[in-house]
Amino acid sequence: MNAALIALAGQPNCGKSTLFNLLTGARQHVANYPGVTVDKMTGWLRLGGETLEVVDLPGTYSLSAFSAEERVSRDFVLQQRPQVLVNVIDASNLRRSLYLTLQLLEVTPALLVNLNMMDVAQQRGIAPDPQRLSQLLGVPVVTSSWRSGRGKAELLQAVQGLMGQDPPLRTRPVDYGPLEGVIAELLPALALLPQAASEGSSAALHRYLALKLLEADEPVARQLGATPAGAALVAQARQLAVAFETAQGCSVGEHLAHCRYQRAQQLVDLCQLRRPAQRCLSDRVDDLVCHRLMGPLLLVAVIWLLYYLSIVQGYRLTQYTWPLLAGLRSVIEGFLPAPGFVEVPLTRAFVLWFVDSVNALLNYIPVFFILFGLIALLEDSGYMPRMAFIMDRLLHRFGLHGQSTLPLVLGGVYVGGCAVPAVMSCKGIPDERARLATILTIPLLNCLAKVPLYVLLINIYFAAHKGVAMFFIATISFLLVLPIAKLLSLTVLRHKPAAPFVMEMPPYHLPTLRAVLGRALERVWLFVRKITTIVAAVAVVLFVLLQFPALAPERHQHYQSRQQQMEKRFYRALTGTPYAAAVQEPGKTLELVLLAEGYAADRLRMGDATAVAALNAALRQQQPVLFDLLQPENAAAKKAARALKKLLKERKALLRDLRAEQINNSLLGQLGQALEPLTAAAGFNWRVNVALLSAFAAKESSVATLGALYLPQEDNETLEQRMAQGEEGFTALHALALMLFMVLYPPCLATAMAVKLQTGSLGWMLFSLGYPMVLGLLVASLVFTGGSLLGLTGLQAMIAFYLLALLITTVVGLIGRSSLSS
Repeated sequence: MNAALIALAGQPNCGKSTLFNLLTGARQHVANYPGVTVDKMTGWLRLGGETLEVVDLPGTYSLSAFSAEERVSRDFVLQQRPQVLVNVIDASNLRRSLYLTLQLLEVTPALLVNLNMMDVAQQRGIAPDPQRLSQLLGVPVVTSSWRSGRGKAELLQAVQGLMGQDPPLRTRPVDYGPLEGVIAELLPALALLPQAASEGSSAALHRYLALKLLEADEPVARQLGATPAGAALVAQARQLAVAFETAQGCSVGEHLAHCRYQRAQQLVDLCQLRRPAQRCLSDRVDDLVCHRLMGPLLLVAVIWLLYYLSIVQGYRLTQYTWPLLAGLRSVIEGFLPAPGFVEVPLTRAFVLWFVDSVNALLNYIPVFFILFGLIALLEDSGYMPRMAFIMDRLLHRFGLHGQSTLPLVLGGVYVGGCAVPAVMSCKGIPDERARLATILTIPLLNCLAKVPLYVLLINIYFAAHKGVAMFFIATISFLLVLPIAKLLSLTVLRHKPAAPFVMEMPPYHLPTLRAVLGRALERVWLFVRKITTIVAAVAVVLFVLLQFPALAPERHQHYQSRQQQMEKRFYRALTGTPYAAAVQEPGKTLELVLLAEGYAADRLRMGDATAVAALNAALRQQQPVLFDLLQPENAAAKKAARALKKLLKERKALLRDLRAEQINNSLLGQLGQALEPLTAAAGFNWRVNVALLSAFAAKESSVATLGALYLPQEDNETLEQRMAQGEEGFTALHALALMLFMVLYPPCLATAMAVKLQTGSLGWMLFSLGYPMVLGLLVASLVFTGGSLLGLTGLQAMIAFYLLALLITTVVGLIGRSSLSS
């Protein structure tokens, strides 16, 4: 038996999602409605011994069919027919909220109105009368303040009461005046249509369908016009609509909206009292936050503070996480087949490659946790819509739309976004030209996947100027996106249609610690999941490409000869000591080397003298010869210890040379080298090329690949130390060119598929992959080659490029909006 169905409907920022979380807790499921990318939030509630299914419908201002959210909400109410539909409305903005309520009354009798945000209304001097509103609407009305948890018991009691009765039909919640006669002409024919009967046989629903036909609602007209009788009815409705518009001087849609707003205002006048009150805190704060001059300055300050706390300060926490990850690697290493003096078993090589690839990214978890927590603070406080308001004045000048703000934020206006949900969120932008411009430029923003490479390069090459470098990388992408969006709007998107921007300002709220931490943990977990899936898969593919073709037999013989020479030198150095005979036993030298390396790794992991003493005692008992060499106490032991230390150093150099030649000779190495003539002007060598090639699947793989390409010379070396030592000719100018190329890097495969889904075009997907590659290579070459010719340091080139980008963006923004018209 199916559970009773409860649906929550309401306009954006009314507290509907807070109510959903309050009712369902952890018993939630997130999916997508069929055929659209709108989230489907489903949860379960125990009430009166019965399990109820609760569905959180997308936030929508009306039940028209202009957006996916509106279509989903309308179709769900009509087709699923929930036992109770809870309409959550903002008590501080009753007139606007009642517009949707009146439409819901036209499609379902099982309505429960929830007057939420009563605390905000009180602060604004507004006192709605719930009893009076209930009488006027003919439905139950309960009050609440969900952010403070007030009103849950009353709402559940009202839900339970509605489920046990058959609510009366309200066929005319709004009187449409001269349109009522037109509606009446359509009702008899509608009642005879099988398609209308499938939606329900009530007079209220027939009236609603008549309204939709008169509005020329395409989905309804298509459904009802499937038969000859239905097609005749659709044609009759269009004729009646044209006659009405001619007589009244306005469209049916405009007349319906006017009547609904007029009725909403009548309800407000009858049930709402307003008392003198001081301006609320939100209004006073907005005087500063939304100020024409101070607002943008505050926005820049917020972004800078966000990155200073998360990137600069958060990176310091990696000093504690890296030893833990290195310790984990050592533990895993202990379970793997032991290496030879030169040869490494394939299983051991693969597992350690995999661990190094993943560890290179897991080390940045503290940075991301702080970053996501701070972003959650901005979202929950109500600052995000203010940011959209501030940026709308700017975005229109570059062919974008005010509703492009959310996708841009998700994509990485704040460093740490993700292009996939950002592209998917573009579906709500009504301006087709701006929607496509937003989709095509989102991959150029600073998504989460790019951040590890930025942090790596900044900590190596801009260590003395981390704050400046992070501010540069955090804002330069937006300075590049704006003129590129304008260029796209003036060229390939010139003939696409446009639409206006509408957005509301919700009141400010004090974020809760639980919500902020929960959001941060959720996003970090998504990052970890991506590492262990996409990045891990890329690591496996790269490992295979780096193993083939194998080195020629003569090259293996070369390294074996070097090994034999090293061992002979070691034996000669031990001549005349008590240890000479012991180390020359078969396999004893290798055993000695591996034990010495294991002892050094164990010492690094131990933080106190007691643990070290215990380790030494165990070693003295189990390996007395090795202990004498590692803790020499006489002249002979010291001589042998020096010889062992030299042998260990020579072996590491031998392994590095062998690995470097193997990578050079591999398929991936050959491809990276083949690209060097193309990337030389940008300063990229073959190792950088290989890392960038791996980023096509997922940009995080660039750092993971570098982490595996630069082998450690000493135990527990960080990737920063290994890359700095492995690229002696690499300068801050190289790093700047590489960061800018990553800014303009083509979308990853997942984002490319999202572009295909949102645009419905393979051509746009290929375009989104092609133009950033060309643009990125040109910009990186300009910076590196130009900076080299001018003798600029990395920091000087960074400042010069930023000023140039700012100048170009300003000039492009001054091009009149009229140039964007079709």
